[in-house]
Amino acid sequence: MTVKEIGETVRKSRKEQDLTQPQLAMVCGTGVRFIVDLEAGKETCQIGKVLNVIQMLGLKVSVDQR
Repeated sequence: MTVKEIGETVRKSRKEQDLTQPQLAMVCGTGVRFIVDLEAGKETCQIGKVLNVIQMLGLKVSVDQR
């Protein structure tokens, strides 16, 4: 999965839950700019914050060993 795909998944899940970007940012303890950058697929987003947002949306991440 690419960073862009993660951002698209976060955006889709947020919208399905009827959350605005400011609402999601508040729940996750981040700034709105972080949510905007994450949904845009910005590659420099902090992984810890990304994982927190994913968890707050009820999404799961899996990593497979190659």
